Amino acid sequence: MGTATARKSGSTWRNWAGNVSATPARVVEAASVGEIQEAVRRAAEQGMKVKAVGTGHSFTAAAATDGVLIRPQALAGIQEIDRAAGTVKVAAGTVLKDLNQALAREGLSLTNMGDIMEQTVSGATGTGTHGTGRDSASIAAQIRALELVTADGRLLVCSEKENPEVFAAARIGIGALGVVTAITFAVEPLFFLTAREEPMRFEQVTDEFEQHVAENEHFEFYWFPHTGNCNTKRNNRSTGPAAPPGAVSAWVEDELLSNGLFQAVNSLGRAVPGAIPGIARIASRALSARTYTDIPYKVFTSPRRVRFVEMEYALPRERVVEALRELRAMVDRSDLRISFPVEVRTAPADDITLSTASGRDTAYIAVHMYRGTPYQAYFTAAERIFTAHGGRPHWGKVHTRDARYFAEVYPRFGEFTALRDRLDPDRLFGNDYLRRILGD
Repeated sequence: MGTATARKSGSTWRNWAGNVSATPARVVEAASVGEIQEAVRRAAEQGMKVKAVGTGHSFTAAAATDGVLIRPQALAGIQEIDRAAGTVKVAAGTVLKDLNQALAREGLSLTNMGDIMEQTVSGATGTGTHGTGRDSASIAAQIRALELVTADGRLLVCSEKENPEVFAAARIGIGALGVVTAITFAVEPLFFLTAREEPMRFEQVTDEFEQHVAENEHFEFYWFPHTGNCNTKRNNRSTGPAAPPGAVSAWVEDELLSNGLFQAVNSLGRAVPGAIPGIARIASRALSARTYTDIPYKVFTSPRRVRFVEMEYALPRERVVEALRELRAMVDRSDLRISFPVEVRTAPADDITLSTASGRDTAYIAVHMYRGTPYQAYFTAAERIFTAHGGRPHWGKVHTRDARYFAEVYPRFGEFTALRDRLDPDRLFGNDYLRRILGD
C-alpha cells in the first residue's frame, strides 16, 4: 500500500486566483485510499481538522485549513470501465483534462462539462461545477456512485442503491461530509458537437433567450459591460466529421483574444480604469461569427490563463433576463469599470440536495474581475440583485451568504445539515467557510 508522504507544512497554500491562502500544520500527499483513511484517523486522534484540496480553482476558502491538508493528486486515473452499464470509475485526484483525454482514447465522453478542465474530479463535483445545458446538467449530476472516507476513517460506498441518503448529498458535498476517494460517472460513446459562435445585440439575446435555450442543446452567451454587445455560443450534436477551427483562427480566438491580448487589455484597464469602456466597445466588436465541429471536450472547454476572481449565482430560469437587465442598468449608472464579460448559462433541475439547480430549472449569471483589481463594489452590487431574485451562489465562488440565507433558498438544507451531524458530529472536516455556510 505504501506510505503517504506527510510533511510539516509551514508553507502557505494559495488558490489559483490568489485570493485565498492558508498555512496547514501538515500536508499529506496521499496515493491510496488507505493513506487517506490513515491521515483522517491520525488527525482525529490529534484533535486536528482535515481538508482535501484539488488544484485550488475555487475562489472560496472551502479547502483552507490550519490542520491537515490532504492532496490526493497521486490518487489518479481511470480505475474501471463498464461499457455495458455506461460508467467509468475514476480516482478522486484525477484532473478533468486527463480524464477527458483518457475517455476520448477509449471512445467515450461525459455528456456535459464546464469550460475549464484544470480541476480534479472531486474538487469540481464537490463544489457544483457545471457547464450549460437544456437537458444535461452539472458534472455532479452525472455521478452514479462515489466512495467517501468519513470522520471515523471508514470507507462508505454510496449510490442510489447503497447509502442513498448520503449519495443524494455527497455528490455536491462541499468537503463537509468526508474525503471523496473515487467517483463513478455515467459516460456515453464519443460524439461530435458543432459549435456556432455569433455576436448578437444585448436586446436581441435577452428578448429571445427562452427561444435559444429551447432550440439548442447547449446555449450560453457573454455580455460585454459598457456595451450593448454579446457573443453567443450554441453547441449541438452532429454527425461529424471533425472540422476544428483552422490553426490561425484557433490561435487568434483562443490564444490572442482570450488569453494574450485579453491579459494586456486587463493590465491596461487595471492601470487606467477610464480606458475600459472604450476598450470594451472595440473588443466586443472585434468578434466574428465562426462554426466548428469536434469531440465534446474540445468544444466545451478552453484554456484560461488570465487570472480573475469570480462570483456566480444560480437564479430560477424565468428570472434571469430581468436580473441581467438590472445588472446592466446598475453598471451603466455607476462609475464601475468592468473589463471582463458577464457569462450566462443554463441547467435543468436536478435532485442533488445542495445543487444550485436542486429542484428548479436554473440559469446562471457569472461576474468576473481581473485578479488584483478591487472587486468588492461590483460584486456587492451584483449580489444585491441576485439575492433579490432568490439566487443561490456557486459553492466555489465569491459570495457573502450564510447558513440562515441558505436555509431559505434550499428546501432540503436541513436534510444536508442533519446528515453532516450524523457523519461528522465533531466537525473534523470543518473550517471557517463551512461554519459560515452550514452553521455550527
